[in-house]
Amino acid sequence: MANTTPKSIKSVTELEEALSAPDPDVVACMSRLQGDLVLLGAGGKMGPTLARMAKRASDEAGVDRRVIAVSRFSDTSSETELKKHNIETIRCDLLDPIQVAALPDAANMIFMTGMKFGAADNPGLTWAMNTYAPALACERYKNSNIVAFSTGNVYGMTSEDGGGSRESDVPAPDGEYAMSALGRERTFEHFSRAHSIPTAIIRLNYACELRYGVLVDIANWVWNEQPVPVATGHLNAIWQRDANAFTLRAFDRVATPPFVINVAGTEILSVRAVAQEFARLMNKEAVFDGDEAATAYLSNTEAMEHQFGAPHTTTNKMFDWIANWVMKGNEQHGKPTKFYVRSGAF
Repeated sequence: MANTTPKSIKSVTELEEALSAPDPDVVACMSRLQGDLVLLGAGGKMGPTLARMAKRASDEAGVDRRVIAVSRFSDTSSETELKKHNIETIRCDLLDPIQVAALPDAANMIFMTGMKFGAADNPGLTWAMNTYAPALACERYKNSNIVAFSTGNVYGMTSEDGGGSRESDVPAPDGEYAMSALGRERTFEHFSRAHSIPTAIIRLNYACELRYGVLVDIANWVWNEQPVPVATGHLNAIWQRDANAFTLRAFDRVATPPFVINVAGTEILSVRAVAQEFARLMNKEAVFDGDEAATAYLSNTEAMEHQFGAPHTTTNKMFDWIANWVMKGNEQHGKPTKFYVRSGAF
């Protein structure tokens, strides 16, 4: 991947510019892709910069493509910002079949919506969001190419020594969220086979930027001199710009039945070591809570690296950016990842 990594990030404007910057591989992919692109559930943490990257790459490729972001847009500021960048927006309840049926045609669809947090308290809504909404989307876009988000949680926990879960591993979801996430995958698989829909499924684990993510959680604990929980002692982390890029490039790999790929950081990071590095950068002392268990949610990225190459942004660069951002008190989403939860109940 070409070097699109800025030396420093000082503001939200600079951050979103960096997260949405397409590299030549993404531009080439968007030049090959035929037709418009609709993103369902695009109002969340990742959707706005993914939509912007798709639009920027299409423009650079000289392709006149509609990029349409669909969401309830409970945060109206994200809708306003998307419109500024020539991305169309549509407000839609993706559980309402009438509203979904009225969405515009598009030759390509990215499915981003889902429910994780609150799943333990409202399992019915969780299953509806993670299985019924995908079914409605597949019926509406059965003549389109589909890239759908999933999660590494479908595998269950595995040992660090094993190098992380592989796409060929038998899923072993733990808890309502992970089970419904596997249900989401099976829904896309069914409709891909039933309607011959070219599909790719992205098992993401974990995307980070400066306002949220597993590394931001750890940095906040260190900066605020709070104990860092280490029972879930290892993790993967990928810079969101790299995750955006690989998601768009997955349109080159859509297939029937679906092409499934882990998108994750290539290193298995020690939570304890990450906290100690943030402590060094922040001139703090890391304090820990508990002892490392033998397992965690970990992804093997050999297939990703074979298909797309390694992420361009290094973990050391993420450490530097995040430490600086947190110490300056810059904007955060205030949505902890709860990566340390081991019960499967989110």
